[in-house]
Amino acid sequence: MTDYYEVLGVSRDASTDEIKRAYRKLARQHHPDIAGEAGAERFKEVTAAHEVLSDPDKRAMYDAGGGPGGAGAGAFGFSDIFETFFGAAAGGSARGPVPRARRGQDALVRLDLELAEEAFGARKEITVETAVVCGTCHGSCARPGTSPRPCQVCGGRGSVQRVARSFLGNVMTQARCDACQGFGSTIPEPCPECSGEGRVRTRRTITVDVPAGVENGTRIKLVGHGEVGPGGGPAGDLYVEIREHPHPVFTRRGDDLHCTTSLPMTAAALGTVVSLDTLDGEQEVDIAPGTQGDHVITLRGKGMGRLRGHGRGDLHVHLDVQVPTRLDERQEELLRELAALRGEEQPQARLAPVGAGMFSRLRDKLAGRS
Repeated sequence: MTDYYEVLGVSRDASTDEIKRAYRKLARQHHPDIAGEAGAERFKEVTAAHEVLSDPDKRAMYDAGGGPGGAGAGAFGFSDIFETFFGAAAGGSARGPVPRARRGQDALVRLDLELAEEAFGARKEITVETAVVCGTCHGSCARPGTSPRPCQVCGGRGSVQRVARSFLGNVMTQARCDACQGFGSTIPEPCPECSGEGRVRTRRTITVDVPAGVENGTRIKLVGHGEVGPGGGPAGDLYVEIREHPHPVFTRRGDDLHCTTSLPMTAAALGTVVSLDTLDGEQEVDIAPGTQGDHVITLRGKGMGRLRGHGRGDLHVHLDVQVPTRLDERQEELLRELAALRGEEQPQARLAPVGAGMFSRLRDKLAGRS
């Protein structure tokens, strides 16, 4: 009989809180979502131990039934009583053999993309190392020309019956057949290519259609492109995670793009036409006379494609007006003449809250100031 105290790693006089703490630690460690198939059996064992030892009545019955550390290694306890009335223990089967073919694991790969590929979508090829159906035995696990045979120990049932001694007397129980591991069949001559696994590992190339609008961290699910399961079982899914290369100019915010372009002070004051390099190629943009340094030009539909919608986001171009820091004599003379003409030789400083520049300019325009 399994020693549940040993399974949880606690003493036989452990408190309920100690048992719960030990269970939580082991359950997190061996949960199938974390440890995969390798941890499934251990997780079931830990869970069964917790169910018994955390319940005072079940624990008392278990202790009375003996087992390792109790009345003797051949004694009969609560877990055996449970499987007697409700079916075989974890790993066995009272309802037939366990299928040899099982679903394969999901897989995750990362795909590096440029910003333009994310904006417009792309077709990419990726190479993955994964498990595929064995080409020699085609998933049967047996050498070609041979086949699995019914287990001679359990007669193909996958489980065996045994008589266990308990304080209630002799009780008939069921357990997984160790000869066939619960499959109900054995493979006398395993396939030499896959060693009886029904699958082999190989590298293969897969084409991925990347939709427009994906972003860093987006996962594309390719159904049935994961690993083939043991025994040639159905394949899991493949998840392709997008990893975005930083763009030297554009910054992405959702479906919109942002960038900055510099303008000389004279061009901002007089107005001009500038050529901007967008994801769609060069585009000329008119700069109106008197454009301010915090002005933003919005180019509609020049941003990113929308992953869950139609059309594209916008491109926002932030203007940075450059004020000259060095002037020769003639340039300084001309600027002083301009300042005199505008009456700005000694401008009056006006205090305003941070960010209020736009509103003050609007107020000046309404007042007829230039």
